Amino acid sequence: MKRILIIEDEINMARFLELELRHEGFYAFVTGNGQTGLELAMAGEWDLVLLDLMLPERGGLEICREIRTMKQTPVMMITARDSIHDRVSGLDSGADDYLPKPFAIEELLARIRVIFRRQEAVEAGGHITYACGDLLLNPDSRLVTKGGNPVELTKREFALLEALMKNVNRVLSRETLLDTVWGFEAAVDTNVVDVYVRYLRNKIDAKDNPSLIQAVRGIGYVMRK
Repeated sequence: MKRILIIEDEINMARFLELELRHEGFYAFVTGNGQTGLELAMAGEWDLVLLDLMLPERGGLEICREIRTMKQTPVMMITARDSIHDRVSGLDSGADDYLPKPFAIEELLARIRVIFRRQEAVEAGGHITYACGDLLLNPDSRLVTKGGNPVELTKREFALLEALMKNVNRVLSRETLLDTVWGFEAAVDTNVVDVYVRYLRNKIDAKDNPSLIQAVRGIGYVMRK
C-alpha cells in the first residue's frame, strides 16, 4: 500500500484528500502544521508528500527544500498560488509536480499515478524517465507517452524533446538546442529549432491548454510543468 503524507491546513480540503486517497487504496495521513509535517516527512517512509505552500510555522517551500537535503521522496505541491513565479519557485525548491487549486480529483490521481509509474520504472531497471506533467520520456526505450498513450516522434523531434525535458524550467537558447540536437558542425539556421518546436507542440500539447514548451523572447525555449 502506497503511503501518502498530506500537509494541508485547510481542514475541508485535507479531509477531502484523505478520504479520496483512502478510497483509492492508499494509506493517507494528514497534518495541518508545517513543522509537524516536516518532522513526519523526514522521520517516516513515504511514497509521496502532498504539500500546501501556506502553512503554520513552516512554509511549503522551506519544507520541500529541507526534505531534498536528506530524501528523494516525491513531493507534489497543491496550492491556490498559481502565478508563473510561484510555480517556478515551487519546482526549483525540489517539487516533482505543482497542482494549482481548485483541481479535479481525477487530475490529482492521474498525476499521482504518473509519479508512481516513474518511481516503479526506476526501481525496476534503474532507467531514467523524464517527466513533465503526464508527458513521459524514456531515453533507453526511446518511448514517449502522453497520458499513457504513445507519441510517435521522428529522431530529431525525440532529441529536441529530450533536451527540453532534461532541463525542465531551465531556459535553453536556440543555439544550445541547435548544438545539442543537430551538432556543432550542422550547417542549419537557428530557425529550424522554431520549426521543430512547432512540430512537437502539435504532437504533445492538449487542445485548448497552454503549450508545455514556452518561448522566451529573444532567447529560446523552456519546458514548464
